[in-house]
Amino acid sequence: MGAITSARELISSARRIATFSGAGLSAESGIPTFRDALTGHWARYDPAELASPEGFARNPELIIEWYNDRRRTLASSTPNAAHQAMADRTGLLHVTQNVDHLLERAGAEQVLHLHGRIDSDRCHRSCGYSESIDISDPPGLRPCPQCGAQLRPAVVWFGEPLPEEVWNSSVEAVEAADLLIVIGTSGVVFPAAGLIDQARRGSAAVIVVNAEPIRTISDITIIGSAAEIVPQLLSA
Repeated sequence: MGAITSARELISSARRIATFSGAGLSAESGIPTFRDALTGHWARYDPAELASPEGFARNPELIIEWYNDRRRTLASSTPNAAHQAMADRTGLLHVTQNVDHLLERAGAEQVLHLHGRIDSDRCHRSCGYSESIDISDPPGLRPCPQCGAQLRPAVVWFGEPLPEEVWNSSVEAVEAADLLIVIGTSGVVFPAAGLIDQARRGSAAVIVVNAEPIRTISDITIIGSAAEIVPQLLSA
């Protein structure tokens, strides 16, 4: 029996399915990974300088310029076949490390963003203010209208904790699932990657779909592109 057939059988028998996705899910939508985006003008910058509170404190205009460049790239991208298959399959809860909103654009309703969202800005002082932005024409550096601190992308930077409410909901989701489908992630970025182990401790089966093998225990691993494989797994 082939891996895809075996995976489809697991999926058809599961009652509570969660997905856990990373950059590989959006790769075929033309969204480069964080480090892959460091080309051209940006190649001379340290990744941590562009995505850390310290880097923002030193040069906030540069950080906003970097994120606005990424936002304009995202604005011209569309969900791929994997996003669409995940959105079309009802009853799934999606936990993602991606800061894009391609799952939502495909129609997915239950999406937990562990690392925040690039289509929103929030107060850097954490007064609680946040707002959605137009990623095709993103605004520059500006003050928070609520407290006067600077606004920044509503994403998680190096050295920052994951949003507590989203993290707790993600843990609850994978622990309640009887099947976790891991899509397009290396499984090495913690604490997010720890969700795979937590799902297994909750007795969930684990299916991995990734472009290359990852260092995690799974019941079934399928090597290939998410856009090609995920629709085969989730189609009715």
